[in-house]
Amino acid sequence: MILEIPVFDIQGAIDAENAGAHRIELCSSMSEGGITPSYGTILWAKQHLKIPIFVMIRPRGGDFEYSNEEIQIMKMDIEFCKNVVVDGVVFGILNSKNSVDTEKCKQLLEVAEGMQTTFHRAFDRSNYPFKALEDIISCGFDRILTSGQKDTALQGANLIAEIIKKADNKIIIMPGSGVDETNLSDLHKICGANEYHSSAKTKLISDNTKISMSSTRQNSSKWIVSEEKIKRMLEILTTFNQINS
Repeated sequence: MILEIPVFDIQGAIDAENAGAHRIELCSSMSEGGITPSYGTILWAKQHLKIPIFVMIRPRGGDFEYSNEEIQIMKMDIEFCKNVVVDGVVFGILNSKNSVDTEKCKQLLEVAEGMQTTFHRAFDRSNYPFKALEDIISCGFDRILTSGQKDTALQGANLIAEIIKKADNKIIIMPGSGVDETNLSDLHKICGANEYHSSAKTKLISDNTKISMSSTRQNSSKWIVSEEKIKRMLEILTTFNQINS
């Protein structure tokens, strides 16, 4: 079974690899839920990390309905990832009715040919999940990241289990959102997925609070990747692998 860790800076990527993560989803801006990282970040990660790297292709936060100009930007970002031989890209596009925009998805998939592709949690904003599932399969994506249309994957575990059954091995379903060492075992018992997505985050409190760099003063602390959390989740997955074998 695969454990993917979304990371929002290079140190997080290094820590995830050191802890034994199987793959990273490379993003920036945790507060936006992940957007496309800089070219320099992508290139550094590709040159220095040994584990597979999937890059978030999302030009901004907010909704998942994109203009033609934004689609062009996403194509250029995917092309860059292909040129530096990134392993995979992560994106998702909806239309104004919160259905999968298959036409625009296929445009990006054509550019991404040769790389793995994940339709991200835009899936959880779709109005009809089983119709969205079929649309995403028909487009040719390799996997879907989903919380079962709930705030956390554990809350949406029953729907995730239904989606996995409905997918019938035509696409990988990867539960994510709120997944950690405290609930991974329960989540797996319900949905039985083969891949999981966890930020494995812990909060680091900074001593430097002399001035604020934003109106919210949130910069006095930050979230970092916890190697200990990753190792504990890997132990859980190893146990399930042994049982299944």
